[in-house]
Amino acid sequence: MGEHTTVVHVDEDLADLIPEFLENRRRDVERIKRLVEEGQYEELARLGHSMKGSGGGYGFTEISEIGQGIEEAGARGDRKAITTLCERLATYLATVTVQVRRPE
Repeated sequence: MGEHTTVVHVDEDLADLIPEFLENRRRDVERIKRLVEEGQYEELARLGHSMKGSGGGYGFTEISEIGQGIEEAGARGDRKAITTLCERLATYLATVTVQVRRPE
């Protein structure tokens, strides 16, 4: 059948911020690819750190986990790991579905 879909439940007060947050992460995929090509591992570590910090705050723990992996791989200059994590991020962004939690 189709690809696996991940459903993320977000609080209603964050709902308006989610489309831009996810679009920024889609831009990050392209940025990661470019930084890998350029060998900018320090910048990749910074970007991963930022993703690690922001993902969970919006309810996207998977993005935080990927960000942590990119941060660590960037610190050790592991191109292969970063490329794999970038592919994981792209797949996640293509398959994630957001559902808004309404207050009861």
